[in-house]
Amino acid sequence: MFLLTQATNNRELYERNYGRLFILNMVVAGFLLLVLIWVGVRLASRLRRGKFGSRLLVKLAAIFALVGFMPGVLIYVVSYQFVSRSIESWFDVKVEGALDAGLNLGRATLDTLATELANKTRAAATQLADTPDMSAGLALDRLREQIQATDVILWSGSGQLIASAGQSRYQLNPERPSPQQLKNVRAQRSLSIVEGLDDPGVNPVGNARVKALAVVSQPSLGLIGEPRVLQVTQILPPTLVANAVAVQEANREYQERALGREGLRRMYIGTLTLSLFLAVFGAVLLAVILGNQLAKPLLLLAAGVREVAAGDLSPKPAMQGKDELGGLTRSFAEMTQQLADARAAVDQSMGQVNAARAHLQTILDNLTAGVIVLDEAGNIQSTNPGATRILRTPLAGFQGKPLAEVPGLEAFGAAVQQQFDDYLHERKQHGLDHWQQSFELNAAQPGSPQNAVTLVARGAEMPGEAPGHSARLLVFDDISEIVSAQRAQAWGEVARRLAHEIKNPLTPIQLSAERLEKKLSGKVGEAEQAVLTKSVQTIVDQVDAMKRLVNEFRDYARLPAAELKPVDLNQLVTDVLHLYARESADSTSTSAHVPIRMELDPKCPPILGDLQQLRQVIHNLLQNAQDATEGAAGPVVHVRTQWNPTSRRVRLVVQDTGTGFPEHILKRAFEPYVTTKAKGTGLGLAVVKKIADEHGARIDLKNRVEDGTVLGAQVSLSFAVAA
Repeated sequence: MFLLTQATNNRELYERNYGRLFILNMVVAGFLLLVLIWVGVRLASRLRRGKFGSRLLVKLAAIFALVGFMPGVLIYVVSYQFVSRSIESWFDVKVEGALDAGLNLGRATLDTLATELANKTRAAATQLADTPDMSAGLALDRLREQIQATDVILWSGSGQLIASAGQSRYQLNPERPSPQQLKNVRAQRSLSIVEGLDDPGVNPVGNARVKALAVVSQPSLGLIGEPRVLQVTQILPPTLVANAVAVQEANREYQERALGREGLRRMYIGTLTLSLFLAVFGAVLLAVILGNQLAKPLLLLAAGVREVAAGDLSPKPAMQGKDELGGLTRSFAEMTQQLADARAAVDQSMGQVNAARAHLQTILDNLTAGVIVLDEAGNIQSTNPGATRILRTPLAGFQGKPLAEVPGLEAFGAAVQQQFDDYLHERKQHGLDHWQQSFELNAAQPGSPQNAVTLVARGAEMPGEAPGHSARLLVFDDISEIVSAQRAQAWGEVARRLAHEIKNPLTPIQLSAERLEKKLSGKVGEAEQAVLTKSVQTIVDQVDAMKRLVNEFRDYARLPAAELKPVDLNQLVTDVLHLYARESADSTSTSAHVPIRMELDPKCPPILGDLQQLRQVIHNLLQNAQDATEGAAGPVVHVRTQWNPTSRRVRLVVQDTGTGFPEHILKRAFEPYVTTKAKGTGLGLAVVKKIADEHGARIDLKNRVEDGTVLGAQVSLSFAVAA
């Protein structure tokens, strides 16, 4: 590029160093090309690996490269056209004609001067025709002054110096004409020569001259044997010589350039092309470097944004530059740190909320009361295990469905929905915050216990997450045992009072009847005696029956507290059955009416119980089972024990093959004085229930149903094992 600027004033320097510098620039261009190829390979590798930010870096590099490439191409095209046409314009026909004309003009001028000097020399030679050699010197001085010549010399025909005038007078050996010149002058009589213009290494200005030779005529007498030659030298004007030399040099250079203009054009165009390559390669390389510098903070931000979007709020790197992008990365890092702090605070709050929720869920799961959350349409949203236990229905499987559509809970669900509707209507008028109601619930699934469940429920409205939407909270508890205990307590009080009121007059009645029989015996007739004896016996028997009834009332009312000790339930069942039947080889006992079969689990561990009270429980259950089975087809009573390692409970089951219990009896079977037997008091199952409660045992009573047919009744008790 520097040589291009110097080409006009120092063409030789340009031509002398062009080749070496062109090769050097080609090496630099090749190096830049290799660097670009390496950068391109790296970018392609990043793209193939899918490295984040590669597309942005390629895009920025392409934009910068395009910005640098397009102006370079435009300048190159313009410069190419300019150089091509400028070089062509240098060799215009008019310029070449002007140079030729100037050169011809100079030559014509020199020829004119030479011809004029030759004519003067011939005239002078005519004047010297009669001058002898001895007096030729004076004649030559007059001739030199006459024709204004620089030097005048007279030569002999063989080229010997005869006389001279001017500068040659002081030279020992003046330059003599060549033999050829002497020959030509003798042939042509005169000759003119221009010297000093083409001598190499000699400045023509001041040294260029015109030399004219002419033959001096012989005198008529012929005293001189050979012809003489007159030589006249005249110095050319310096201005004329300088112009002639300039025109000649310009013409020579023009012809040289004209012959090498194609090479000159290729040299200029090659230089421009190389300059374009260097400019483009440099622009692309700078584009990659600058693009990387510009993309680095953007990629840093983009990577940070992607990590934040993925949930990674770890500290992000930031640029330390003072420009806006560096400030943006620092702001983003500060924002990320604030988000991390906020999320840590939220996580801590959520942890506290989750802990509170888990605490609340633990409380709900361990509540004995049932909890159900309903929506406005009565659909179940959530429940706790207490609700499933009390209602004896897997409510988790009905989530999202109306409570009134749960099998066995249709009436309960409809009643609850009606209570909520009435509550919401009355709340607007009276400002109520809850409602409370008791329900009588009966299980309706075949084979399930049919005893009634008494519930006390409380309902309230919960604020909803969205305006206009609220949830309904239903809390209920099973008070069947409380009601049963209240009834048992009431019946115990009744039994105590009845025993007290009835037992007191029974003894006087019996004594009076016996005394009456004793006083009247033998004093009446035979017929009257028979009536007396029969009547007194009837009175005594009925009094004894009344005493037994009163004793049962007394025993129910005064049942002692259980003393819990380890008891082998299998051995106790075996001992009790010995009282009902005889031993047999197949472990089957038969009574006079109904056979009893045992299925005892040998894995049963000892239970906690009162031996005497448990013996009374087994007696009552066996007696009731035999009474219910007596008269049925294929009567048999099954007694079975089972060990459940999961719940760690021992179960006692007594089954009969009777007709089962009517539904109205199932609901109140454990209440005193509820019985289906004509002679029963209805205290058997009531005593069993009271003893089971004392032992903390669960008691269930149900009909055994198969394909809709009642196969008998079943009573089961579940006891805790001894530690």
